[in-house]
Amino acid sequence: MNNKTLSCALAIALSTGFNPSIFAAQTTAVPAAIEHVDNHFDNKGKPPSTYTVEFQKGVRNTLPFADKRDFEEARKGFIAAPAYNKIMADAGNVAWNMGSYDFLLAGKDFDTVNPSLQRQAVLNMAYGLYEVVPDRIYQIRGFDLANITFIKGDTGWIVFDTLTSKETARAALDFINEKLGKRPVVAVVISHSHADHFGGVRGVVEEADVRSGKVALIAPVGFMEHAVAENVYAGNAMNRRAFFQYGLLLPRSPYGHVDMAIGKNAASGNIGLIEPNRYIEKDFESVTIDGVQMEFQNTPGTEAPSEMNTWFPQFKAFWAAENVTGTIHNIYTLRGALVRDPLVWSKNINNALYRYGQQADVMLAAHNWPRWGNERIQEVMRAQRDAYANLNNAVLHAANQGVTINEIHNVYKLPESLKNTWATHSYHGSEEHNSRAVINRYLGYWDANPATLMPLSPKDSAPLYVEMMGGAAKIMAKGKALYDQGKYREAYEILNKLVYAEPQNTQAKDLLADVYEQVGYQKESAGVRNSFLAAAYELRNGMPNGRAPRSGGPDFIRAMSTELWLEYLGISLDGSKVADLHFVLNLKTPDNGEQFVVELSNSTLTSIKGQQAKKPDLTLTLDRSALEGVMARQTSFDQLVADGKATFEGDRKPFAQLMAAMTPFTPDFELLPGTKQ
Repeated sequence: MNNKTLSCALAIALSTGFNPSIFAAQTTAVPAAIEHVDNHFDNKGKPPSTYTVEFQKGVRNTLPFADKRDFEEARKGFIAAPAYNKIMADAGNVAWNMGSYDFLLAGKDFDTVNPSLQRQAVLNMAYGLYEVVPDRIYQIRGFDLANITFIKGDTGWIVFDTLTSKETARAALDFINEKLGKRPVVAVVISHSHADHFGGVRGVVEEADVRSGKVALIAPVGFMEHAVAENVYAGNAMNRRAFFQYGLLLPRSPYGHVDMAIGKNAASGNIGLIEPNRYIEKDFESVTIDGVQMEFQNTPGTEAPSEMNTWFPQFKAFWAAENVTGTIHNIYTLRGALVRDPLVWSKNINNALYRYGQQADVMLAAHNWPRWGNERIQEVMRAQRDAYANLNNAVLHAANQGVTINEIHNVYKLPESLKNTWATHSYHGSEEHNSRAVINRYLGYWDANPATLMPLSPKDSAPLYVEMMGGAAKIMAKGKALYDQGKYREAYEILNKLVYAEPQNTQAKDLLADVYEQVGYQKESAGVRNSFLAAAYELRNGMPNGRAPRSGGPDFIRAMSTELWLEYLGISLDGSKVADLHFVLNLKTPDNGEQFVVELSNSTLTSIKGQQAKKPDLTLTLDRSALEGVMARQTSFDQLVADGKATFEGDRKPFAQLMAAMTPFTPDFELLPGTKQ
């Protein structure tokens, strides 16, 4: 394997944390532009069963749908919507298409969508410019997964969070300037280290203006490290799993994708990253820019490892970042990420409640809609505070009485009082997977039963179950009977075994898909719905073909530390190919003064910063700026040597063997057996 292939593997992993729709935008199998409202988009798809229809009726009859305050708040302050509903990317593809969700505005109840989730999906159809605080704070909603917020200063705009892509952010800035008068951007505040909040930064500001200090770019401490590193190590796996959580293959349809809980979905444009010129490092820190007073509250370890809220004392407005939105969030993210801490989350909401919430007149956030009136703000903040704390405390209460990770999702229930509060419904997370995450955080994945400590792989255990159950025909008959009785969880328990044992059994995969589909129709959580429906799609049609995603771009390569890159190489290494090789490399990057020792031993690659081996096998010297060309797949080490930009001193043979043992990760592996075409 050559060095360009190695860099390709790195770049693929880099892309996953920044925009889950990148792959979808380039995948030939994605039918996202097709709308199927009255008819199923898949010729194998099924309508909602009588059990699903009755389930949806039960939801409509038991939840407080008469409470319309969210709809009033979502409409409040509306100024104008653009004449267009598509935003094009510079590359020529559609970066954003709000119109693809117009079926949600038809006023029809869809029995293929949980009524509570449909309600959330309709609320997220807000599209256009909204006034939050008269003549001072504005939001543009519906241009991307997140909101972009504009604060009117004495001379210009202070922009809070810049959406996912350059194109959608640029469109938002153009639109507010068109409607309210053109003003320069004097500052940008990034609330946290997720791409739907910083990826569009180049659409609202020039990097040179940030570098010169003309424009302040403010972020919480740790922002750059987490923005780049959070999803690198397992990035390729996360990218593939995003097909399920984000429903990347599902058409926008009552039978498919309807919402992502905190917005419709992420845009597919150019994602950028500019290093901030000011970091908020204290727990609470006050800043005044262009006449606007702001107090920042650092909230690390909540929705993101680096995140902050903001209080505007002049306007009595509280910006809740992504810590208090229109849903209970993920404690465990289905695409994969480090488990979050609901107790820390609850405590940070409580701190904000007592410091700001008791005097705030409006609360707005990076997603969903604002809340007005102090009583209403305190109601929502207390409810979400209690929901996160209850999740933590009640799950651990059960765990301390012997309930295990494999049981808790069937035991934990949100208190009835919180079920009647819309703000505590889990449209992004779910009570099931969040409760399991709490036990995993404290006790790990093992339930203390030795049989589950080192279980057989599913493909090895499944044939035993199939044999003991009397073969495929009996399992199919029982699975169909369970499906006909609306016992979907029991049905997929046994059909999943059959599909693993016989991955080419089309009838088994189709029946399992039918089961998954009904479960998906019923689920309130958008991510869980998408996961079941996407699994059904792949069982019926196979997993997607198409090109792997492009890299996160030069901004992310520049921002990625050499140390992080070397650690990722250790993950990329197939140690079995270099089992007998011991190799010591000194790496020097003179332009930034860094030095590393990279050592291969025992099939493992390790590195240490700030050291040099006394007797290395090889010394590689090149500027960090030149190394970035290799990392970005724009050049190779051989070409850098030929251009006089890199030198090797010593034996290059072991280095060549090391490079040949690197695995070019691509997200083209099966999540379900028998689905790879």
